[in-house]
Amino acid sequence: MKKSILAIAVFAITLLSGTDSFAQKWKKLDVSPMDASTFPDNWRESNKVVKVVYGRPQLKGRDLAKLAPAGKVWRTGANEAAEITFFKDVFFGGKAVKAGTYSLFTIPAAEGNWTVILSKARNVWGHYSYKEIEDVVRVKGTVSKSEENIEAFSMIFEDDMTLKMGWANTVVSVPIKTEIIEK
Repeated sequence: MKKSILAIAVFAITLLSGTDSFAQKWKKLDVSPMDASTFPDNWRESNKVVKVVYGRPQLKGRDLAKLAPAGKVWRTGANEAAEITFFKDVFFGGKAVKAGTYSLFTIPAAEGNWTVILSKARNVWGHYSYKEIEDVVRVKGTVSKSEENIEAFSMIFEDDMTLKMGWANTVVSVPIKTEIIEK
């Protein structure tokens, strides 16, 4: 009887101490989580025109000019470079772009409009491997000021499909159209 109890106790201790080695090691939550924005943004609408996936860094008391320096290529978010998918041919900032997925980079400006870049490079970390030769288009992103402070970098599509990127008090806008309307 003592041998049976001892065997069960040894088995139980072995089982309990061994479960940690088989347990799944979950990562901590990312401080700059991924997000996505689509147009149209109604989840019931499956006929999307555009979707952007990006990391959402937060200011946390830091200066936007240090996080996205003027005159330097920026990944437009955190972690991986933002990726934008067009499910239809579009005019991005007035320039024709074929349906497909592109990396989205920006070049912030201290004053005036930012440069917004669509690159054929995909699945890249940050902007470290950015090459201008891989640019599909470069357009001007119109800068405006937000009355409220935007703590976490965010991207949305307005009702007219204008892409708006906001962080701190800065909002950068790029119009997207499925067809050009002559004036």
